[in-house]
Amino acid sequence: MKYHKRSSVLHARGLSKSFTLHTQGEAVIPVFNDVSFDLDNGECLCLHGPSGAGKSTLLRALYANYKLDEGEILILFKATFVDIAKATHWEIKELRRQAIGYVSQFLRVIPRVSTLEIVAEPLLNAGASEIEARATAATMLERLRIPERLWSLAPATFSGGEQQRVNIARGFVIDYPILLLDEPTASLDAANRATVVDLINDAKGRGSAVVGIFHDHEVRDGVCDRLFNLAGPVVSHSAPKIAECEAIV
Repeated sequence: MKYHKRSSVLHARGLSKSFTLHTQGEAVIPVFNDVSFDLDNGECLCLHGPSGAGKSTLLRALYANYKLDEGEILILFKATFVDIAKATHWEIKELRRQAIGYVSQFLRVIPRVSTLEIVAEPLLNAGASEIEARATAATMLERLRIPERLWSLAPATFSGGEQQRVNIARGFVIDYPILLLDEPTASLDAANRATVVDLINDAKGRGSAVVGIFHDHEVRDGVCDRLFNLAGPVVSHSAPKIAECEAIV
């Protein structure tokens, strides 16, 4: 396995996020405040903290699914840093196509599209031929133990574990420079959890940088280089959330 020389690929600076409940008197719910960290290629940063600390919200902000109140997220893309927090729709689309992969907790797909097509789609969007995309997708589905008899079927009727493995296959089918993983092993058995650990470590070995949420201690210990601790919910602007990194040794 080839490991690349470490260099920064992501800088998060002063990230703050809150939600406004427009149907409940414009109540403002703070999530996190003044969060900063850096991420190198070949490194896995594990988001850690109690329920409600904002781990999934932070991941979605890194993917530009949520707009920040404040802060910048600088992503290395084509030898320059792009602030995804302020990027245009087309810049975000291009970053997602080539630079950032995301595995959520749930598979969200168009009904009646086959499993093989779902997994191959990111490769096709990135310019691969249909033959190459389908072959790579098939290899990934095999590795994640999705039987070939299911490849032509839409995954809506699959078990939760099967759907999540399709989700993971789609997220790892391209060698993204940055991977965002939101509890990817939550519904998997031991054998498939071990496969996902191998996939993550293989990606790190190719130089991918990973930010993930892993509630399974064995998975976390198997892939993470640093813990990034998010404290509990912010209670006021005078008591900001503390976020700190610690190395796993």
